[in-house]
Amino acid sequence: MNTDAHGLELNDVTYKIIGCMYRVHSALGPGLLESTYEVCLLHELAKNGLKVERQKALPIVYDGIKLDAAYRIDLLVEDRVIIELKVVDVIANIHKAQVLSYLKLSKCEVGLLINFNVTDMKKGITRLKA
Repeated sequence: MNTDAHGLELNDVTYKIIGCMYRVHSALGPGLLESTYEVCLLHELAKNGLKVERQKALPIVYDGIKLDAAYRIDLLVEDRVIIELKVVDVIANIHKAQVLSYLKLSKCEVGLLINFNVTDMKKGITRLKA
């Protein structure tokens, strides 16, 4: 069984996250700044009992040394799900590559790439696995 400290399975965590994203998007709609969605989603996740960290530093280990490469995870939920937020016309391959790189560096299993600049939130969610 793949559970976290709260006894939640990974799919339960991502289900709760997606529910929170829908609530934020429903309340705010598209077209705002990424930082606005980030703080609102942070609040919604915490309100729903999830452990969440904002702008979590992600060092890189090179040649056996941990180096600060200025990578930051928008939101890290339950120490295992990376959320990368975007407000763009179209999610590009470089955005997916960014999340996949964060997954590799962090050893997290799942990343959610979220584009809030959509009218239908269902079309704004991309789930990526390490």
